[in-house]
Amino acid sequence: MTHTELDLRERLAIKDMLNAKVPVREMARVLKRSNSTTHREIKRNF
Repeated sequence: MTHTELDLRERLAIKDMLNAKVPVREMARVLKRSNSTTHREIKRNF
């Protein structure tokens, strides 16, 4: 399995969705990323 970093577009989308109080599972589904990847990104950078 390859691991790829989230790009700037994805990070900005997470920021917008956080502000809109979108659940992490929904963010992950929209971004086509795993829940854990999305959760880790939020914990690290927000």
